Amino acid sequence: MTQDELKALVGQAALAYVQPGSIVGVGTGSTVNCFIDALATMKDRIAGAISSSEKSTQRLQSHGITVLDSNSVERIPVYIDGADEIDHGGHMIKGGGAALTREKIVADLAERFVCIADESKLVTTLGRFPLPVEVIPMATAQVARRFAALGAERCCARAWSPTTATASST
Repeated sequence: MTQDELKALVGQAALAYVQPGSIVGVGTGSTVNCFIDALATMKDRIAGAISSSEKSTQRLQSHGITVLDSNSVERIPVYIDGADEIDHGGHMIKGGGAALTREKIVADLAERFVCIADESKLVTTLGRFPLPVEVIPMATAQVARRFAALGAERCCARAWSPTTATASST
């Protein structure tokens, strides 16, 4: 099976966690895109979705799924999102796509978090890529010093800014 076929199967399997009539929390990424495509097959049986990214919002809306503002709900039954890496102990890295804060907000609304991933996410050691870190402007220098003390380096792939810093995991 190809990786795309595996992602489609994972996306389809995640429908089992969607409660009819409920609002669904939806993450972001290529595997979640497959979940969104599968969710479209039951769009008339859900009340809508809360999205953790603009890209997912656009995809949900393109399928005719209502996207609600997170401020309009107190709780949602489930939040379905992917992972960037998962080790053999079940530890995972999320947020490689830099939707960190929004993912945390949606996850906090959810009674249950369901992580969907295909076998390509399984790694021996976590940290194959730089991980974005969101920082509020008043804490930039303080956070940079803390990361430096842990051995982190600024990454060349993205410019260091007051709101987003990238620390290497070496």
